[in-house]
Amino acid sequence: MSVYDKLKELGITLPPVATPAAAYVPFVRTGNLVFLSGHIAKKDGKPWVGQLGKNMTTEEGKAAARAIAVDLMGTLHAAVGDLNSVKRIVKLLSLVNSTGDFTEHHLVTNGASELFGQVFGDKGAHARAAFGVAQIPTGACVEIELIAEV
Repeated sequence: MSVYDKLKELGITLPPVATPAAAYVPFVRTGNLVFLSGHIAKKDGKPWVGQLGKNMTTEEGKAAARAIAVDLMGTLHAAVGDLNSVKRIVKLLSLVNSTGDFTEHHLVTNGASELFGQVFGDKGAHARAAFGVAQIPTGACVEIELIAEV
């Protein structure tokens, strides 16, 4: 099954690439690797604001990370032209806006990791890091960057 068939089966429509909010580009391709800049969580087209452990639950954070994965796939599609050409999702770096005592960053990040597995199968299995941070631009609850091999 093609990546696009899987997306359709999951009811996912890829968004266009978001305009960068500062002095950077959405992606850089070098050799067989594509580096995607960090994408923040959005809800209804606006930053998904919140802090895990304060005013957001782990499940809400997981939903936010999943939404970021959809945005990342839209950017990856723009970068490579065809998601079926992706050989591997190599690595995710996840930043979770959280209180000092919140310890479920890995579970929040699973929202993105699980979707990449559903869409890309074995090619979606990736290395990953998940960190808790004091703040993310615009107050967003989660930010994720991605490296893919094509």
